[in-house]
Amino acid sequence: MISITQKTLQDLEFNTILATISSRCNTDIGESKALTIAPINDKNELLTNLQQTAEYLSSFSNNNAIPNHGFENILYELQFLAIDDSFLEVGSFKKISNLTETTITLIQFLKKFETYYPQLYYRSAFIDCVKLITQRIDEVIDKFGIIKDNASPDLIDIRRNINVVRGKINQSFGMALSQYHSMGYLDDIKETVVENRRVLAVLAMYRRKVKGAILGTSKTGSIAYIEPEAAQRYSRELNNLEFEEREEIMRILKRLTNDIRPFTDTLSAYQELLSDVDVIAAKAKYALSINGLLPTITDKKRLFFKDAYHPILYLNNKEKKEITYPQTIELQHESRIIVISGPNAGGKTISLKTVGLLQLMLQSGILIPVHERSETFLFDRILTDIGDNQSIENHLSTYSYRLKNMNYFLKKCNSKTLFLIDEFGTGSDPELGGALAETFLEEFYNREAFGIITTHYSNLKILANELPFAANANMLFDEKSLEPMYKLILGQAGSSFTFEVAQKNGIPFGLINRAKKKIEVGKVRFDKTIANLQKERSKLEKTSLNLKEEEYKAREESKKMETINAKIQDKLERYQELYDANQRLIYIGQKIDDISETYFNNKDKKMLIGEFLKMIEIENSKRKKISAKEKIAKEVIQKKVVEELQVKVEAIRTDKKEKKIKAKIEEENKPKVILKVGDRVRMIDGKAIGTIDAIEKNKATVNYGVFTSKVSVEQLEFVHPI
Repeated sequence: MISITQKTLQDLEFNTILATISSRCNTDIGESKALTIAPINDKNELLTNLQQTAEYLSSFSNNNAIPNHGFENILYELQFLAIDDSFLEVGSFKKISNLTETTITLIQFLKKFETYYPQLYYRSAFIDCVKLITQRIDEVIDKFGIIKDNASPDLIDIRRNINVVRGKINQSFGMALSQYHSMGYLDDIKETVVENRRVLAVLAMYRRKVKGAILGTSKTGSIAYIEPEAAQRYSRELNNLEFEEREEIMRILKRLTNDIRPFTDTLSAYQELLSDVDVIAAKAKYALSINGLLPTITDKKRLFFKDAYHPILYLNNKEKKEITYPQTIELQHESRIIVISGPNAGGKTISLKTVGLLQLMLQSGILIPVHERSETFLFDRILTDIGDNQSIENHLSTYSYRLKNMNYFLKKCNSKTLFLIDEFGTGSDPELGGALAETFLEEFYNREAFGIITTHYSNLKILANELPFAANANMLFDEKSLEPMYKLILGQAGSSFTFEVAQKNGIPFGLINRAKKKIEVGKVRFDKTIANLQKERSKLEKTSLNLKEEEYKAREESKKMETINAKIQDKLERYQELYDANQRLIYIGQKIDDISETYFNNKDKKMLIGEFLKMIEIENSKRKKISAKEKIAKEVIQKKVVEELQVKVEAIRTDKKEKKIKAKIEEENKPKVILKVGDRVRMIDGKAIGTIDAIEKNKATVNYGVFTSKVSVEQLEFVHPI
């Protein structure tokens, strides 16, 4: 059973992570769910949760992007469906239809690509795809959200009658309009609309002469708005029909609501699925922004975070375009407690928070920014004591509050606990507080708990060095500039650099010496020894980096030499083949010369032909006879080689062409240097370099030493001095 207190969540700023994830959700239900993310007790459920996020994250980089899963909240509609005899409005049915269609599309997609998204498919596998919901709604409501005429036989008749009556209204109104216009009773605007009814714009002086109902007047009172008597009669009929239409629509909506009501649980499951996927998608987007991934989760008690980043710090620095330094931290049975020491502002607390926050995120189903070779196991408890916890409400001092917290640690600490304590032992007399902190540390150690603490106390550094399964660590500090390097080094305690930092900040040397005399000599010597060791460690670290760089360069040079040797060997082999071929031709030439000379002397043709045949047979015996099939294969290989060479040549040409175009564009976009007398210049695309002696009216006199030339400034380019 995982036990994480609210204080731990607050100390590690877990709510900031949740707020960031929530802001990446597309729906209000998703946003609310994201803010309630908490550590997951069941290991199988946790692994499923993590794998779902990892699968969604992979969809950003493959060709099978997960379809849209946005939806409108239907909580109001679900509440109404639970009430008998209630009915939903048209807008609600459109929301339900869209929700159903989106869910079915998503379920079918996940089923099709189950091999890509097995855990996401598993989340949707037990939900029914009820297409009947959308079918029933589509039978009644069109895509514009209007009840269809054929939704019921009565509605068809009512709307047909409405159209007939509206036609009569328009006809009678048109006749009245023509009649009174010809009589000069109407204003220039002739007609308008009042209370959604067409009326005549009658001049006030003629209003008694127009039969009908006055529905209003203009602001000045010069115009009376009158509905003609004939149109008025039909308007009453239209009102009755429109009332009947509303009544019929209400009956249709009630019937449709009753048809949908049995699927209330299904709709609730649809909304639950889409809101869960919305949260998973938000976690995946967050993981993408912090380069998060799923490390190996083992049963072996080992926490190994390689190149771990604090996610909040990483995003803040990313926004400010500043560097965030990763940390590599390992906790295992042989070194289950790490004591980090070193000067303030060196990154101790951030290292501490990084481990706690990443472990908390992982156990809550959120991917973390670490190297892919990282691994960890699951803790039952994560206990923290970070920052100044002075309690004004409870009238407790910092030290009293910390003692109360330590008491809670002692009650809860066991072999499956991760504890994180910042500035362990502070808040009281250094010697007494240090002694008590040492006792606490021994107790945590004996209970086989895993933990990281930061401290300046020497006795805790010594204890960590003496305990077999504890280790010291320090944050690297540059010994020259006394600036933090933000890198955690395991295996050695760190100096606080108290006097060195004081001296760097301008404290007089005399005062520093007086301060040194006020403390024990052994303490100064001990801190100085640690400082010297830390400096040596820093030097070794730099040397190691240099050696690695040299090793990398040596490997690169070795690869180059191997390539050169291979080329030389290939050339030697080709030269040997050429030499052998030439020697053979020389031998054949000498043989022919001997035969020719013999024939010149004896004129014996029979002997001449015999010698030639003998020489040819000897040469042919050296040749390997190839079959027609082998000949074709050889030609195919030669053709393939020629084609590959052509492709390579074409690629080289294309590359050169692109480079040339790119260089030309860069040259054109390069800001033009304003030339002045004394500048070294040359003609564009020229080689000879000269010096400008004078510039007059955009013409420059260029001195080339032997001669001078007058050219346009536009034809010259600036030559940077060597």
